[in-house]
Amino acid sequence: MKRTYQTIIVDDHPVVASATKHILQQIEGVTIAATASNGADAIRLVEEYQPDLLFLDYHLPDQYGSQVAEKVKRLSPHTHIVIFTGIDVADMYNHLIELGVSGILSKESGETTIQNLVRCILDGHTMIPLPLYRQMKLSHRKSAAGDNEFADLSPDELQIMTLLVKGATHEQIAEHIHVSKRSVDNYLKKIYDKLDVASRIQAIEKFVRSPVYMEMQEEN
Repeated sequence: MKRTYQTIIVDDHPVVASATKHILQQIEGVTIAATASNGADAIRLVEEYQPDLLFLDYHLPDQYGSQVAEKVKRLSPHTHIVIFTGIDVADMYNHLIELGVSGILSKESGETTIQNLVRCILDGHTMIPLPLYRQMKLSHRKSAAGDNEFADLSPDELQIMTLLVKGATHEQIAEHIHVSKRSVDNYLKKIYDKLDVASRIQAIEKFVRSPVYMEMQEEN
């Protein structure tokens, strides 16, 4: 008797969730246990079903897919997580791998690619795009202690990071803190240097996982 692989799909766009469900149901042995539209519901369903596979949108209404993945791996270590996203997360590959994610796919991927990735994962392998594979150099660099990094940020820089998390543009940040857009760009360069990151998304990821951000959330 062939094994059945329970799957949960997490996406806040009903049409995408439905299309993903249709694609995955065509894979022999894969069954859809449930769907969710936000991170909180996803975590609750994982706790309930302990699924074999979790198809997880990166940009959810209540939290980032990486935050959900981290919690899911604590609740259900055996669950294979596929980050299924419409944004470029190439510079997040190392971090997502460290979290235990089994695969990363663009929502522009074809039906065959999606199904092949799932089959690979269930067989103990994974897939990555060839261009990324050819330039990939996995780093084993040790990062500095998170508390010290954020202690180096000025009050203005912390405010800018808080606005970034809320999705503010550079223009909106400039207006909010009463400086020019060019000044905001300079602020961000300094922030990236202090946090040892190369992009906006890496800075946000690091910030939302920091004790500083958690304390700010509790105060609010």
